[in-house]
Amino acid sequence: MDLSLIGRGLTNPSGHPVRMVLDTDTYNEIDDQFALAYALLAQDAMCCEAVYAAPFHNERSDGPGDGMRKSLEEIERVCTALGMRPRDGIFSGSERWLASADDVVDSPAVDDLIERSKREGLLYVVAIGAPTNVAAALNKDPTLKERIVVVWLGGHPLRWHITDEFNCRQDKHASRVLFDSGVPHVMVPCANVAQALTTTRAEVHEALEGQGAIGDYLCQIYDDYVDTSIGRSKVIWDISAVAWLINANWFTTRITPSPILTDDDRWQRDERRHPIREVLALSRDAIYHDLFSRVRRLS
Repeated sequence: MDLSLIGRGLTNPSGHPVRMVLDTDTYNEIDDQFALAYALLAQDAMCCEAVYAAPFHNERSDGPGDGMRKSLEEIERVCTALGMRPRDGIFSGSERWLASADDVVDSPAVDDLIERSKREGLLYVVAIGAPTNVAAALNKDPTLKERIVVVWLGGHPLRWHITDEFNCRQDKHASRVLFDSGVPHVMVPCANVAQALTTTRAEVHEALEGQGAIGDYLCQIYDDYVDTSIGRSKVIWDISAVAWLINANWFTTRITPSPILTDDDRWQRDERRHPIREVLALSRDAIYHDLFSRVRRLS
């Protein structure tokens, strides 16, 4: 395993605030909105330079392009509620999935990522949806991998029996690019890892209701999305990837060879492949305390 990549970005983030961009399928459900607010509020830890709208397709969209456009609109709503925006703007992303592992889907997000990466300083790309925009940029400019670190919320743990997970399966070609391209990659799996980030209506309202426009908006979308049955909770998956840039000590990780994503949605191990950092566990309470505290301080 080539450990040289560890020195190029797989070490824990340091020198706060770090440079970062957020790639998000914001309207897919409700967790991206929390993550976007978190990234923009954590200015001591990161400079959110740009936000890219990612495609998605589920019951909330008519296809990946429609999902990307709805995400673009939702990014604007969250920024309005926050009263703040990414430093350099919001960019539309891919209108479709990759057609092959070497496909390029041009978009403003792809072009911005490539050009932004050429500025001074390591750029972290926090991707919390299907990694189509990131993969398309890596395919368009293979040297991009030398200037960025991707922190991706997606897939299931590498020791899990299957990895049929929403972000991973939406664009399987793009997911493979993350693991095959050699880009420094921090993988935040879903099952048993980000899955620990459950919260309830009672907790969300206790922490955020009345805490400015953004607090009320996050309460509203939680109420609209989650039913009120007894014992119901909701995972806010995507705040995990943002939190890693804030305090890596909240996470247990390991360096491991980048896996091969098979056609039947499983991981295949090959010790000769380049390293990635896999998150194994996280501190749920520390992350929520930090997120909620930042929203409350804003009001």
